[in-house]
Amino acid sequence: MKKLRVAIIGQGRSGKNIHGAFFRSEANDKFEVVAVVDMDEVRRNRAKDLYEGCEVYSDYTELFGRDDIDLVVNSTYSDMHYPVSIDLMNHGFNVLVEKPMARTRYECEDMIKTAKENNVTLAVFQQSFFAPFYQDIKNLMASGKLGEIQQVSIKYNNFARRWDWQTLQVKNAGGLYNTGPHPVGFVCDMLGFSDEIKVEYSKLARCMTSGDSDDFAKAIITAPGKPVVDLEVISVDAYSPFNVKLFGSRGCAEYTPTTYKYKYVVDGENPERPVVIDTLRLENGEPTYCAEKLITHEEEGKFDGTAFDIGTKNLYNTVYEKIVNGTPLPIGPEHGAKIIGVIEAIHAQNPLERKY
Repeated sequence: MKKLRVAIIGQGRSGKNIHGAFFRSEANDKFEVVAVVDMDEVRRNRAKDLYEGCEVYSDYTELFGRDDIDLVVNSTYSDMHYPVSIDLMNHGFNVLVEKPMARTRYECEDMIKTAKENNVTLAVFQQSFFAPFYQDIKNLMASGKLGEIQQVSIKYNNFARRWDWQTLQVKNAGGLYNTGPHPVGFVCDMLGFSDEIKVEYSKLARCMTSGDSDDFAKAIITAPGKPVVDLEVISVDAYSPFNVKLFGSRGCAEYTPTTYKYKYVVDGENPERPVVIDTLRLENGEPTYCAEKLITHEEEGKFDGTAFDIGTKNLYNTVYEKIVNGTPLPIGPEHGAKIIGVIEAIHAQNPLERKY
């Protein structure tokens, strides 16, 4: 099997501890890191030890002229995703860009156009789509077991505060741009990546963050003929930090990244009850409550793996197949553009004062 030669730009948490961790793991059998770029000398020197035989550079433009690199991973600061990716593609490199793909839908479309003009691959690192829990959500929704899905509630919440660059609007950061691409991606997928996705209501706020961007995001999002989606990305939730709930016409389900449980009824097992228009009464004439014991079914279990291991491997497999065999990406940059479009719309509805 041909191994693809990779350059990583950035050795921060994402470049080192997510992408780098995968490349260094036993799960990786398709890629080898041959170059690392970072402004920090300490990180460059560490990279020499982490990736045997790799070359290190202080600036990504030093990669220009190399013709032995099959893929560049752009894990720079979020505000650099767009310009650096454009520059790389204009120099003939295939690019996997970290989320958020860019700041605006226009920038995303420009990236897609640049990839086509240069006949290179552009992919977005949205590995949560390939996580076991989300794959199970998709399978459950398609199975009809819960009936017609009426609502999806997504909480990507925690109880914490940040004071790093990921809190700054100038860095294209904040909770919705940083964490949001994962759940907003789910929203867009559950709404069929429709061109008629609409943000019906939204609120952004700053609570405990030290920066000038959001750490509280709430939105109600719809598309014709699809479930209504209730989305939260909130950093002051101490009691329900992460879950996804599906409400169908026959039951419901609740997911965390590692667990699931469903409760539902099966057609025919609970014959329809005739409507009683008059007051409900017992045989002795006393009033009674409309209650019964439904025949229900319950399932629960745990997932083996998360977005950070299984999800990352599965996403990189799709990138490999695209570069080597031309197989279309199941989640491509056009999907990433729609995700950013929703995030951009929420920010447009809730302009926050810039302080930095």
